[in-house]
Amino acid sequence: MNPALHPKVAIIGVPMDLGADRRGVDMGPSAIRCACLEQRLTGIGYQVFDQGDLVVRRKPHVQTGGGLQQQAAQNANLKYLDETAKVNEELYDLVNETMAQGLFPLVLGGDHSIAIGTLAAVRQHHASIGVIWFDSHGDVNTAQTSPSGNIHGMSLAVALGYGHPKLTAIGGTHPKVKPEHVAIIGARCLDPGERVFLKQHGIQVWTMHEIDRLGMARVMEQAIDRVTKGTSGVHLSLDLDGLDPIYAPGVGTPVPSGISARESYLAMELLSEAGVLVSAEAVEVNPILDHHNQTAKVAVSLIASLFGERIL
Repeated sequence: MNPALHPKVAIIGVPMDLGADRRGVDMGPSAIRCACLEQRLTGIGYQVFDQGDLVVRRKPHVQTGGGLQQQAAQNANLKYLDETAKVNEELYDLVNETMAQGLFPLVLGGDHSIAIGTLAAVRQHHASIGVIWFDSHGDVNTAQTSPSGNIHGMSLAVALGYGHPKLTAIGGTHPKVKPEHVAIIGARCLDPGERVFLKQHGIQVWTMHEIDRLGMARVMEQAIDRVTKGTSGVHLSLDLDGLDPIYAPGVGTPVPSGISARESYLAMELLSEAGVLVSAEAVEVNPILDHHNQTAKVAVSLIASLFGERIL
């Protein structure tokens, strides 16, 4: 990944917290921008075009009596479904337009539900795409398996074609990603239904066990080899909770014993050197839970490494 390969980068902010149902992550795009993202990218040699933020609205819960309780019960396993689908449809349109203009889309979350719109748009420009899912979670729940009903834990399942039609139909009813083109890196918190899903569909997961045993360099070599076979480009979905909370405390769902900062930089550097990226997103930065914007700063440094920044 270097300016000669993709000289123009479009930053797209999606201040979405509906998929996580926890306030604060909607401030993620602003925090990442404040950590000097644009300056780092222009310093490497990119032309950066900040597209601003999509507008995310919540429906006010003003119903009274049994109506509200009934609605809550119906939506318990798919919280904010309509609102989340609407934002992802708008994100799909914007990323699609951005790529049609020859710009590299760099999407800033917001919660991980935004991957639904991003991947749907990327699929319009690539007949088959590989996906590096850098995350402590699998995000392959459905309404039937999710313990929380939060859609940010369903986004990869939706991209694979499983989930509510309002989500899977964004960008067309076909699956946006094939299971054999997905690599999940850093997983250490999987729900029972997710374990079944991953095994049934043959999705490759490099957990912390594999990272500890093999080392990050070998894991990334294997992952890149997997996602580039039969694909014309690779999308990176970078969830900051993939890192150990020591390095990235400002996330909504921190999981201890995660990937170190240095291992994460190496992963980004190796992916950059592979020269296969066509899109990327960074999600789940929650400034309310952070310390002195530490997590956003880490996010910017990881993005800079992904885009080719090196010590020498």
